[in-house]
Amino acid sequence: LAVSSDPPADMGQWSYDFSDPEGPQMGTVALPGLSTIYQTEDPVAIIADHITLNVPLGHGITEPVDLVVLCDRSRKYFSERKFLILELEDKPGMVSIAAFNEKSEIPNNAKIHGQVTFVQIPWLSFMEKKK
Repeated sequence: LAVSSDPPADMGQWSYDFSDPEGPQMGTVALPGLSTIYQTEDPVAIIADHITLNVPLGHGITEPVDLVVLCDRSRKYFSERKFLILELEDKPGMVSIAAFNEKSEIPNNAKIHGQVTFVQIPWLSFMEKKK
């Protein structure tokens, strides 16, 4: 009498369901057991597309590809060569992801909410090994 499960996603892909689009978008994300992930003290996952994040996937991919971006909310400080989760005072509730070479490049009205620690890219057909 239990609720039936949704069919699994295609191999190497993921699926998600936002049953209440107006409510909080919460759920569970399974990620590989890597030390980087283990060392993320206060994790939150964000789903973002590769075009918005300027992640080059190449091979003629024109449609947005969803990426799982793991962020550590305990790292609320600037670090070189790290992507930061920022909220601008004039856009409350909206976050953006950006990296800066120097702390002085961060907008003055920005609050750092964390750092990106891991990005998961789904398996795409061009990744298949060629003989």
